[in-house]
Amino acid sequence: MIKDNLIEVLHEMEEVAKLFKLEPFDIYIIGGGACILGEYTTRATLDIDFVDLGYPAKYGKVFVLLRDYDMLEYQSTILAPSYQSRAKQLEEFRYIHVYILSREDIVVSKIIRLAEKDREDLEQLMPKCDKKLLNNIINEVIEREDLFQSKKEEFEKKLKVFREKYHV
Repeated sequence: MIKDNLIEVLHEMEEVAKLFKLEPFDIYIIGGGACILGEYTTRATLDIDFVDLGYPAKYGKVFVLLRDYDMLEYQSTILAPSYQSRAKQLEEFRYIHVYILSREDIVVSKIIRLAEKDREDLEQLMPKCDKKLLNNIINEVIEREDLFQSKKEEFEKKLKVFREKYHV
């Protein structure tokens, strides 16, 4: 049901983009919305977080349909530079290109917080994750020079807890 609602909103975005004659665009969804759309977890959420790809202001007409959303700037988001290569495109969209991040990329993005809801998600995500790929993504994040230093430090601090708990 929640997944159907998210897909309906994304289809509305597609229609509005066509109506306003906006060029087709990519959107990379991360977090709870991606978990629902990819059927990675069962947690109910209607919020959609996505990576800011430098969208022009005119796309605000489309993004407003998401209602509860966060556009995450790359420099402050725990993502490996190669995240797009692992993202899965949702085929039901023809005009806009909707991608959800891989389980592993979502797991790594959650390490920085490890809040209760993140831990609940991790319990569902981790059993199907490729630990070698997780380590590669973690290393890419640590090597990023464009990641805000405060974010990198917090990530590295929480990474120790994550590695102990999940044996990664």
